Amino acid sequence: MAPTAKVFVAQLAGLPVFGPGGESIGKVRDIVVALRLDRKPPRVLGLVVELLTRRPIFVPMLRVGSLESHAVALSTGNVSMRRFEQRPMELRLIGQLLGVTVNLAARATSAIVVDAAIERTRSRDWVVARLAVREKTRRLVRRPPVQIVSWPDVRGLGPAELTGRSIRGSQQVIAQMEGLRAADAAAVLRELEPTLRYEVADTMDDDRLADILQELGEDDQQEILAHLDESRAADILEAMDPDDAADLLSELPPGVQERLLGLMEPEESAPVRRLLQYSAESAGGLMTPEPVVLTPDATIAEALARVRSPDLTPALASMVFVCRPPQATPTGRYLGCVHTQRLLREPPFELVAGALDAEMARLSPDASLADVTRFFASYNLVCAPVVDDEDHLLGAVTVDDVLDHLLPDNWRDEGLDEDEPAPAARGVTHG
Repeated sequence: MAPTAKVFVAQLAGLPVFGPGGESIGKVRDIVVALRLDRKPPRVLGLVVELLTRRPIFVPMLRVGSLESHAVALSTGNVSMRRFEQRPMELRLIGQLLGVTVNLAARATSAIVVDAAIERTRSRDWVVARLAVREKTRRLVRRPPVQIVSWPDVRGLGPAELTGRSIRGSQQVIAQMEGLRAADAAAVLRELEPTLRYEVADTMDDDRLADILQELGEDDQQEILAHLDESRAADILEAMDPDDAADLLSELPPGVQERLLGLMEPEESAPVRRLLQYSAESAGGLMTPEPVVLTPDATIAEALARVRSPDLTPALASMVFVCRPPQATPTGRYLGCVHTQRLLREPPFELVAGALDAEMARLSPDASLADVTRFFASYNLVCAPVVDDEDHLLGAVTVDDVLDHLLPDNWRDEGLDEDEPAPAARGVTHG
């Protein structure tokens, strides 16, 4: 029998729970989920199980082997026997969600939550993907029918509304963001009211804030940067990728721009200043000045070690550029590039000079966005060199930089529909 992929929580209340050997453990009393600060469905953390001694304990979903209409079976008997205690940012679906009044975004009407469906995702996590609701009405003759709606289509499901507790301080928000990719953390930050958003920015470390800032729209970036004192703002700009820092600075008044550049360390501000010389809609304005650059006497093994760096995006790791010294951009004479796929086919002791693609076209720093787009489409690339008239490598344009400029200005605010696991589950033991 295929494992259950969706179940309504009202059906679970009171179901018997059995151990892996068929022994009786107790009964299901509730389902615990982790609330999120954005509108994505919360992740199911586990079950509240009442033992035969009437003690409530927490059983993580990792320990649940099957959820059926007649019983719940555990995959292991190794669970904590400590009494269940609810934590901040957690919600009990049966005890705290069912019966709550919410607003239906599409119809601007109020409704009562009568049930919630938990579903298994591709990552094998369980999330509260859908709710069963009944619209409120004053009619006495017939009750409105139950409707099934998705979690994001309902308003009034924030932590404060559901738990009666407001979010207390930036540390709790930062903990909620832990483990989120920068783009998802940016979506959380956008949803916060301004005072808390600023508090989070003040508390967060520079590298993490820089990563998140790069995923925000221009207005949000400028708002947060303006809130910071100029010394901290300069530190954040140093931690950002030079091309993203240049994009942000280009939107600021010239006086503010120059003050921030002056506060940055010279070695950090120099590549940003070079990028600011170019139009934002040109290859020079789109490029990153920090691609993987090697000299021709480097070995294939050295090149592979460089592209394995976790700090590189997949696009930048797809290609290494070979130049005469100096290796920092603008480099010595540009000789060509080597695709990572080619590196994988060559003996590790060979030199990169023997694997060069010297014929691949290159971009001029003044090439327009339309020219850059046609270049990527023509050559099926995700990364391309930007070379000046004197054969110096200035940087590399990646396909994500191009997409950022082709999409509408507010594309980040519209969100994604992909099904992703939420962050930060409870541990195996509770308490």
